Amino acid sequence: MTVPSLSASSGPYEPDRLRPGALLRSAAGALPPSSLVMLGILSVQIGAGLAKNLFTQLPPSAVVFVRIAAGAVILALVARPRLRGLTRRDLAVGAAFGVTLGLMNLSYYEGLARLPMGVTVAIEFLGPLGVAVAGSRRRLDLLWVVLAATGIVLLAPWQGGGLDLVGMGFAALAGLCWAGYILLSAAVGKRYPGTTGLSFAMIIAVVVIAPIGVTTGGTGLLRPDLLLLGAGVGLLSSVIPYSLELQALRTMPKRVFGILMSLEPAAAALVGLFVLGEFLQVREWAAIGCVVIASVGATRTS
Repeated sequence: MTVPSLSASSGPYEPDRLRPGALLRSAAGALPPSSLVMLGILSVQIGAGLAKNLFTQLPPSAVVFVRIAAGAVILALVARPRLRGLTRRDLAVGAAFGVTLGLMNLSYYEGLARLPMGVTVAIEFLGPLGVAVAGSRRRLDLLWVVLAATGIVLLAPWQGGGLDLVGMGFAALAGLCWAGYILLSAAVGKRYPGTTGLSFAMIIAVVVIAPIGVTTGGTGLLRPDLLLLGAGVGLLSSVIPYSLELQALRTMPKRVFGILMSLEPAAAALVGLFVLGEFLQVREWAAIGCVVIASVGATRTS
């Protein structure tokens, strides 16, 4: 369904235009698709930066719970899950998608609590990069694998100091979950109408993360200011970028979209630098550059 522009008039009372989602889509329609994607990336990383600031008052698992719960509520209002007519296999695929989504966010935030933003996203990006080159027989794709491996070698704390190994493990787990998320999202898209599959998966993710998030968050989850900030993280990290990307994909080729998304590790490093004051070493910038180039190259040749 196309959304009318703000300048069009169809009557004295238009309730759809009063909804934030409709206003966002209408405003986004005035921007070129590439700008929408970049704004979405910026929104995600600012949301991550805001979440990292919350780690001083709530543990990462509690922040993840608040973020996913806020996103689930908003998505449920926009696209209520429709389970009627679905088979048990359909429900199982949707549930697996939700579990993967929850674990991906949890491991990413645990990595983010221990590593700079740019490094965390660079390691996590190995997941979608692996999906892009999996099964390829092109020799050129071997170059992208070598570049990505070079980036990880540059990040490794060879002299016993530097980056946190546990954080790197969590970031790698997030990347593995991201690869599963990509594969499962294709299956969910075939089985669920519209965005109801994502809405259902978000609810499952909340159920999966709730025991950990509630236990670790404790009474901190009752503070209105922290809940409001957590909801803001959910809005910046899920609702806004999803809406912008969906709008961009209506007119942008998927390969171009993938190339732009490959810039996310660099965007994360810049947000970490200017928002959180995370100064990276030269080799860490070089590692991020290797991952970005590898991802762009794999997307172009896939």
